[in-house]
Formats: sequence, structure tokens, C-alpha cells
Amino acid sequence: MGIFGSVQVIGIICSVVRTKLVAMWIGPVGMGLFALFNAALEMINTATNLGMRNSAVPDISQALNSSRTEVVARIIAVVRRWSVWLGLAGALLTMALAPQLSRWTFETEAYMWHFVAMSAAVLFMALTNGEQAVLQGSEQLRRLAHAGLWGTLLGLVVSIPLFYWLRERSIVPSIIAYAAANALMTYVFRDRTYPKARVSARETAATGAGFIRLGMYMTVGAFATFLMNYIFSAWLNTHADTAQVGYYQAGNMLINKYTGLVLTALGMEFFPRLARVAQKRSRLRVFVSQEINVVMMVMTPVIAGFILLRRLIVWLLYSPDFYVIEEMITWGMVGMVGRGLSWCMAFVILARGDGRTYVITETLSAVLGLALNIVCYLHCGLTGLGIAFAAWYAAYVVIVAVVYFGRYRLTLSRGSLGSIAMAVVTSLAMMLLMNANQLPIAVVVFVITLTISGLYLYRSWRR
Repeated sequence: MGIFGSVQVIGIICSVVRTKLVAMWIGPVGMGLFALFNAALEMINTATNLGMRNSAVPDISQALNSSRTEVVARIIAVVRRWSVWLGLAGALLTMALAPQLSRWTFETEAYMWHFVAMSAAVLFMALTNGEQAVLQGSEQLRRLAHAGLWGTLLGLVVSIPLFYWLRERSIVPSIIAYAAANALMTYVFRDRTYPKARVSARETAATGAGFIRLGMYMTVGAFATFLMNYIFSAWLNTHADTAQVGYYQAGNMLINKYTGLVLTALGMEFFPRLARVAQKRSRLRVFVSQEINVVMMVMTPVIAGFILLRRLIVWLLYSPDFYVIEEMITWGMVGMVGRGLSWCMAFVILARGDGRTYVITETLSAVLGLALNIVCYLHCGLTGLGIAFAAWYAAYVVIVAVVYFGRYRLTLSRGSLGSIAMAVVTSLAMMLLMNANQLPIAVVVFVITLTISGLYLYRSWRR
């Protein structure tokens, strides 16, 4: 968490600057276009990468246990070959579907060539995913962190002049430049510990069949979530306007990306560690309970602080025009408790290689999330989207819990249940206090929460 948390913070600062410039120089319409193109790119990348970014990690990690250099070298070569294949396939698919993507997103073919150009970003992202999987699976976390850090910085440096000179026309070029910068830095910091191995196309297909099969299940599940976001963004664009899409994506970024850095940082180490003990129920219970304790104790003060400083955060990251999303992000922070809890338990499904169960849970979640977004927006506007997020992850916790407790017959420790209760109570209390304009009491609650969490984490660190 220390390595990737610090890198994520720097990455978020770069993202804040990038988003702030888009909001200032291009405005809500630019934010909307930026969100729509990124949603389409994420959907295409998820569909064509076949989940290799995560599914290949356990195979590489298990190869390290053999202590045979040639075995590790061959699996790394296979992963890299597959990343090239999938990248080229994704780029060609993007170019072929460019007219349809333009019509589905904007109800016109005027943006067809924008999507054709974005095929380059699809290729760059596939190559980046392959090298990141190699670095994570071979436990070279510092190199992985440095690649992400310098890729983000380079992408920001290249994007700034594009935003300033091209304004709305800079959206697609900046996306391509960002993807290219990350691919370049990942190549610079790529693994060079093991010698290059020569593998035939047939051997590549056979050796990669295992992680590609699991990755396909992961792709279907992840694709359902990205498709939900894409469909809702397009629905909102046609039933409201592009500015509303910009507000939605701005709030969604605050809720998911900026506060989700804790989950991203912990997942880099948690997933391969959990995969090694996937068939040992007692170890799984211990690992998941420990992870929930850490996640809740880190996330609770983050959530409380976000709710307390919500107006200041919106002003710093965007502009006063975005104050309308305050209630949305407040409800979203409450939902982050459910996201953290479900995140810890859902990793067990992937660690056990239970692809079908993962597809079922993610598809149910995506359908439910889309329905809640539409219904809640029609009734409560942007605030309703925050309510939908909280309700969505509360329901997702139930879905994952059925698998965790029922299918796998696992349990949680009493300590983890206590940390969950603390997070729920604190987030709800902070929301009620801020909505009632009880700022002094909210500050006291935040300080108490920060103290308790800090003492717990310090004690755990010393142990």
C-alpha cells in the first residue's frame, strides 16, 4: 500500500490537473466528450484484452515457485505475445466498428474518424497491460509503480499543450498521447531479469489457453460493468444533455477513482497472495478478514474527510460550476463502504478461478446498477445517481456474500465485522451532520475516526 498508494496519489494529482484544465478550458461539454470517448475506449479495451492483465498474474506467480528460469521466461514470452495479438485485434475491431460507435454514442457518424484514431490507443493499452501483468506476477512491484508514475507524468506533460491549443479538438489526441506515454514507460521499466525465450505460435496458444480462458470469463464480467457505464452515459446524453454527462462523470471520478486508490494499491499484492492459498479455506478466511480490516480502517477516515471537505474538493478539482454534484458524491462516499467490503470478498471468486460465478455476479450487478441509475436520476436528478451508487453496492455486497458464505462456506472474523460496522456508522453520521450544517460536530467525528484508524494501523504495522 505504501508503494502504490504514494504512486496513486501522484497519479491522482496529475489527473486532477488534467481534469481541471479540461473543465477550465473546455467546460462541461468538454468533460462530457472526454467521458464519452473514455467510456467507449474502456469498453473496447475490456472486450478485446480478454482480462489478461489480471488472469496472467497467477500463472506467472506460480511459475516463480518452480525456481526454473526457463519456465518463467517462457510464460513471460507467452504473455507478451498474447498482448501483441490482442492489441492488434482490438485496434482492427475499433476501426471496423468506428461508424457504429459514433452512431451509438452521438447518434451521428460525424465522430467516426475520432474512433478510427483511437484504435492506436487500444493497441498501446494492450501492450501496457501485458507488461504490467509480467511485472506484477514476477513481484517487481517497484518497477511496476515507477512505470505507472512516469507514464502518468509524461501523459500529462504531452496533454497540456493539446488542451490549450486545440480545445475541444484535443480530446482524442490527448487520450492517444496518454496511452502512448504509459506504453512507452512500461516498456522502459519492463522486466529484463529473465532471458528472452523463443516460443512458437502453437506453443503460445497452448500455454496461454489457461489464463485466456479465465480471462474471457473476467472480460465478460468486467465488460458488463463498462457496458453499463457506456449505455447510461449515452442514455443521459440523449435524454438530458452533454453537460449532465460531464457532471455525472466528474462525480463518478471523485467517488470511484480518487477514493478507490486504496483498493487499487492493495489489490496489486492481495490478488496474487490470495491465489496461492485459494484452495485452503482457513487461510482464505484469515487473508480476507485481514484485508477487510485494513480496507475499512483506511477507507473510513478517507470517506469522512471527503464528505467533510466536499465543497472544497469540488472547487479544487473542477470549478464552482460543479457544485451541483455535492449531494451525489456524498451519497457515493456512503456507497464506498459497500464497494470496499464487496471488493475484498469478490477477489476470492477470481482467486479460485471460478469464472462462471464471476460472470453471474458481475452481470447481475451491472444490470442492477443500470436500472438504479436510470430510475434514481429520473426521480432525483444528479443526487439520485449518488443514491443509486450506494444502493447498488449494498445490493452487490449481498450478491457476493451469497457466494462467499454459501457457495464457498467461508466466514469473517469478529474484528472485521466490527470494522465494517464502524465504517457504516461513521459514513452515515458524517452525511447527516453535513446535510444538517453541523460542521463542528462533523469535524469532531472526523478527528475521532482518524485517531482510531491511525492507532489501529500503527498497532498492526508494529505487529
